[in-house]
Amino acid sequence: MKKILLISGSLRRQSFNTQMAHEAAKLLEGRARVKLLDFSALPYMNQDREQPVPEVVARVRTEVQSADGLWFFTPEYNYSYPGVLKNMLDWMSRPVKPGETATAIAGKKAAICAAAGRSAGAGARAKLSELLQAIKVDLMAEPQLGVVLDREAFTSDVLSLTDEQRAELAEQANAFLSYLGE
Repeated sequence: MKKILLISGSLRRQSFNTQMAHEAAKLLEGRARVKLLDFSALPYMNQDREQPVPEVVARVRTEVQSADGLWFFTPEYNYSYPGVLKNMLDWMSRPVKPGETATAIAGKKAAICAAAGRSAGAGARAKLSELLQAIKVDLMAEPQLGVVLDREAFTSDVLSLTDEQRAELAEQANAFLSYLGE
């Protein structure tokens, strides 16, 4: 059974993207081992702090390295992905051992999903795709799901997927499992 690490780009308690990651986990139940990555304690990336490797960085690297696939769920902030997600990816793209080039994330298979406003996270998905390819992540091109959040979501803090959106998320889950070689 493949191990999929779900990564929400938002640290907000009621994050729509974390809620979407939980929906994806339900769809993968019994077909993959799934875990939501907690990277909230990562310090800001700073070369002065790389050695010795902070314990939290080592833990997150181990989780990323042990996963067969990474499924990103990102909000859109100013037509891009959040800084906390960029910070985590910066740490993961650094060499695991001094003087070597191997990173925790290079070669990992990944998928992207976004829940956002009217754009359905198009800017965040495009820029995150560009970054992941730059750090040598093996990104599944299609489908990349973008969910438009309705006005009610922003007042209730509850992600309510339509039947069509739930079907699209299920399609992405199936495609990602196939991409991982289920």
